[in-house]
Amino acid sequence: MLKTIAVRIVLGIITLWAVSVLIFAATEVLPGDVASAILGQGATPETLAVFRHELGLDRPAYVRYLEWFFNALHGDLGIAMTNKRVIVEVIAPRFMNTLFLAGYAALIAVPTSVVLGIIAAINEGKFIDRFVNIISLMTISVPEFFIAYVLILYLAVQFEIFPSLSTVFPEMGFVEKIYTTALPAFTLTMLVMAHMLRMTRTSVLSIMSQPYIEMAFLKGLTRSQVIVRHALPNAAAPIISVIALNLAYLIVGVVVIEVVFVYPGVGQFMVDGVTKRDLPVVQACGLIFAGAFVGLNTIADVLAIMVNPRLRHPR
Repeated sequence: MLKTIAVRIVLGIITLWAVSVLIFAATEVLPGDVASAILGQGATPETLAVFRHELGLDRPAYVRYLEWFFNALHGDLGIAMTNKRVIVEVIAPRFMNTLFLAGYAALIAVPTSVVLGIIAAINEGKFIDRFVNIISLMTISVPEFFIAYVLILYLAVQFEIFPSLSTVFPEMGFVEKIYTTALPAFTLTMLVMAHMLRMTRTSVLSIMSQPYIEMAFLKGLTRSQVIVRHALPNAAAPIISVIALNLAYLIVGVVVIEVVFVYPGVGQFMVDGVTKRDLPVVQACGLIFAGAFVGLNTIADVLAIMVNPRLRHPR
């Protein structure tokens, strides 16, 4: 088991390195230039050349990548080109805001989706099962920005229950922050809950045809007892995987939500960096998102190995 876990971790590190190469290459081919964006249209070629030299943009791309990558390994994500601020100092509080929003949504979505998935599996084919499936399909089919604007229209504009903008400050209290970020958290919850609910239901029902499940029914156990005691533990591995994927989405997929609600997170910071052609900011945000996604998937693989006896003892 330790060997298998070590292989998963090494594969995660290799994946993260490959993603870093793609992030750097993708930002290199972005149209526009930060020097031109800062100096404006009135800049002369000589001024642009001097400014590009000051920013280090005149060096070969592979040299800049190696410098950026090895600095990132030491926790140095560089300096923003537009305001000369250290990116780590700027992005750290924003990353905490993103984690807060993702954790807020996860605390609602994960237990609710797992419980509803189990209830749907227990009542397979009944009204509650069909109702849950219809609602989850509707949620999956609607884009996140549409859900966000609908919630703003009804809960912020028409009924004035929650604020339409989710701007938070370090001085805010915990309860006030929960109230201010309610709408983006509800939007993210509706997006990820449908996937986890359907995977929980599907995983549990796929186990129901196994011989040991039939034996449990022959012993006189009810359907709910069989699912909770026997089917759910054996269906835990795919459920853990889909939960980890959706938790990763809560962190890396908040870009649109943060822009809609003007939430000061990493996604909003990344959009600002793209607008200003600030490549170090875009690269830093992309690397943080990639690290969160790869890390959560690696943790999911390790947990799946630990909860599945067939993976713990492959022989």
